[in-house]
Amino acid sequence: MIYITGDCHGDYRRFGMEIFPEQREMTKEDYVVVCGDFGFWDRSKEQRYWMKWLEAKPFTTLWVDGNHENFDLLSEYPVESWHGGKVHKINSSVIHLMRGQVFELNGKTFFTFGGASSHDISAGVLDRSAADFKSRKKELDRMKAPYRILHESWWPQEMPEEWEKEEGRRNLEKRNWTVDFIVTHCCATSTREIFSGGPCECDELNEYLEEIRRKCSYCKWFFGHHHRNLNVTDKEIMLYEQILRIQ
Repeated sequence: MIYITGDCHGDYRRFGMEIFPEQREMTKEDYVVVCGDFGFWDRSKEQRYWMKWLEAKPFTTLWVDGNHENFDLLSEYPVESWHGGKVHKINSSVIHLMRGQVFELNGKTFFTFGGASSHDISAGVLDRSAADFKSRKKELDRMKAPYRILHESWWPQEMPEEWEKEEGRRNLEKRNWTVDFIVTHCCATSTREIFSGGPCECDELNEYLEEIRRKCSYCKWFFGHHHRNLNVTDKEIMLYEQILRIQ
């Protein structure tokens, strides 16, 4: 069995038995996939608790990264091969699916590509090493303006490097540009225009995913990021707190 859901932001209570009773029939060979913003932030006692809590679940938790992960911390984990693609194993059954990979799970193929551009930092990103950091932070706090701090609450790695895009292209080429499912955090440009009601400002990652959308044959594409549950098209599904079974 494979289930899929949207952003968690470090809150995994939806995987409790009361909300997700389907897990009674699951084993470690069954999977729950999170479409980004999993909530991998720090080395705190709270995070260690939740990672152990998820590890104790009968299923295996898989996730693509969003734009709210601690990429510096994530990069400290060794890159491993798993089910045909590259991963970071947080523990034995909490696994980060890296960008541009194709995985084989329960007889189905999944193309994964995490990342997104943060849309909640209109006041900018502060650098703690800057001379005016304290005064600028104080000013923004007084204004209640949305900002983040470099390498503390915002990481430039939220957007992909060119080599990650190329790796995605190569891995899809090996599959003749055909997979069963695509799992991302953000979405293709044309997909965003559908649920936004017309042309909208998009970025290089939206455009890369638009290339994938046009070239690749797939059954369903699941993504998060926009905090809604919505069937955008018959093939493209936006997820937030809803948990869907896809196999």
